[in-house]
Amino acid sequence: MGETGKLALVVGGSRGIGRAIVARLAAAGFDIWLSYRGNHGAAQEARAAVEACGRSCRLLAFDLSDRAATRAALEPLLQSCCPEVLVFNAGIARDNLLAFMTDEEWDAVLRTNLDGFFNVVKPVIFEMIRRKSGRVVVISSLSGQVGQAGQVNYSAAKAGLIGAARALAREVGRKNIFVNVVSPGVIETEMTAELPKDQILPLIPLHRFGTAEEVASVVHFLCAEPAMYIHGQVIGVNGGMAV
Repeated sequence: MGETGKLALVVGGSRGIGRAIVARLAAAGFDIWLSYRGNHGAAQEARAAVEACGRSCRLLAFDLSDRAATRAALEPLLQSCCPEVLVFNAGIARDNLLAFMTDEEWDAVLRTNLDGFFNVVKPVIFEMIRRKSGRVVVISSLSGQVGQAGQVNYSAAKAGLIGAARALAREVGRKNIFVNVVSPGVIETEMTAELPKDQILPLIPLHRFGTAEEVASVVHFLCAEPAMYIHGQVIGVNGGMAV
């Protein structure tokens, strides 16, 4: 991991997988723009880890489901500087069986996980096109590839991200902008802390949950590897759950 002197915008970078991505990219020499919604303490801890690597970290607190707030946070910065890398990692879950799912549970997940992609990526990709270079990595989920009972809203949003990323890859490839998807399986984070391990582990050929650092290593490769011919792909990090 050398000094790149590049800038990465990591959306949802204060906790879990996002925080591991931030740490990995900072160690590889990236300065960081770190967006988060409201956990200021976690964001400050993530910034301290970046600065311990000798890199800078700008914290951006906004609700990415709010289009106006997202653009108000990003567009002034993009007027003078555009990140070489964008990692879209934001996501929330509101699990319930569809028959009992509330309007709020559906709307909240789709607005954050899918509308948030549009709200963030549109202004950034415009600047990448002008510069004719960039890398976009979208964090989806195994749920978006195979579906999960009790996660119709989450699966729909994560599958939508895969479709959006593949379409975007066709649009911007000629501008030397790489777009790929990383699709984690069951990863040890706050979101999976209460899952019944005894029921899930038999479904995983590696017979363990993954770590956030294992996801971050794949993201780092897609962001920093110079010999790059991977574009429009979905890379699973799931221990073999989807073979």
